[in-house]
Amino acid sequence: MSRKIKFSKPKKSQTKEIIKLVKDTKILDVNSEYLYYLQTIHFNEFCCVALDETKKDKVIGFVSGYLIPNENSLFIWQVAVDEKYRGLGLAQRMILKIVNRKSIKKINFIKTTVSPSNQSSIRVFEKVASELNTKIKKHKFLKMKDFTNSHEDEPMYVIGSINKKDK
Repeated sequence: MSRKIKFSKPKKSQTKEIIKLVKDTKILDVNSEYLYYLQTIHFNEFCCVALDETKKDKVIGFVSGYLIPNENSLFIWQVAVDEKYRGLGLAQRMILKIVNRKSIKKINFIKTTVSPSNQSSIRVFEKVASELNTKIKKHKFLKMKDFTNSHEDEPMYVIGSINKKDK
């Protein structure tokens, strides 16, 4: 199958596709529809979608993020890739697209949380750190007991420091 994939900031009109993609992972916590609208409207600068151009720009990947207030840190919240498109490096490429946007002036660190059982996501962030020629460190952050429902620990991974080149 020939795939032509492009990357862009998410649009409000893509919100329903994004929610379906997140649900279909069966791994990620599905947040409120309203939150996904806010991500595509207010925080789209820090998010990215991967689109299959051969399928009428079908959303096949989504990364959500935001700048942590009073820090020069990008927090990556969710990473979702359609099962049929896994193994193509889309997650890593979407994260790097966000980091390398000209409009994002200064990011010193990327932060994220990943459940210990989600080894594929941990590998994605290790590859991002390698691509940015920096290190990744793991810190305690949220414990299972912090959550109301059963949930694994969520350690914080910190990538950086990042020396972003002006492009």
